Amino acid sequence: MSELLARITIEPGKNGGRPSIRGLRVRVQDILELLAAGQSHEAILGDYPYLEADDIRAALAYAAAHAAGTAVVAA
Repeated sequence: MSELLARITIEPGKNGGRPSIRGLRVRVQDILELLAAGQSHEAILGDYPYLEADDIRAALAYAAAHAAGTAVVAA
C-alpha cells in the first residue's frame, strides 16, 4: 500500500494544500467524489487521460488509511 500512497502529494501552493494525485491539480477528494457519484474507473480515466489506474487505487488507499485513523504522510 505504501507504493500507492507515494502517489499522493501535498503541496502548500497547489489545491490549497489538499492531498492530490502525483502533484497534479486533481485532488484525492475529486476522485472520491466521482467514484461516489457512480463513475467507473474507466470513465474517470477517459475523462482524465493523464491519470493512471493506480492513481484511483491510491485515492482509495488514502481514504481508507484516513478513515482508519492511520497516519498518512505524503511528500
